[in-house]
Amino acid sequence: MKILIVGIVASGKTTLARKLSKLLDIKHYEIDSVVHDDINNVKRSEAEQKKIFKKIDKNSNWIIEGTLRKHLFYLCGMADKIIYLDIPVKVRKKRIFTRFVRQLFGIEKCNYTVNLKMLKLMYKWTNDFEKEKNSFEEKLFKYKDKIIVVKDDKLML
Repeated sequence: MKILIVGIVASGKTTLARKLSKLLDIKHYEIDSVVHDDINNVKRSEAEQKKIFKKIDKNSNWIIEGTLRKHLFYLCGMADKIIYLDIPVKVRKKRIFTRFVRQLFGIEKCNYTVNLKMLKLMYKWTNDFEKEKNSFEEKLFKYKDKIIVVKDDKLML
């Protein structure tokens, strides 16, 4: 089974991926970890990213989660199922702040520098997504036979 979990910041992608990974015994991958080379602190080229995703796809089973950037829609074609977490913006904004506090105090781990700049960026990305949501969904729903839409955060495992 190849599962792609998509949504914007704080929609629950990583949480769901971890739970499904454990439940189904399938390795999961974060899109951000492919896009960004944290060891060398650089963003990988689109060609490098594609090469990594093709290597992951050679596995018979995977879970890939993250924010689906415009150049990564080919991942939808690779997936057997796409879970789109369309959680209300009010819930996501609360989660962004809660996550920030948890990371600031070392309660929750992250792969980026926790600071006010990052907090502001997360709110900006959320607001930008809401403006572009119709365009995003139009592209995503071309794969309607594969999609499961989750609109209620209480439905999470």
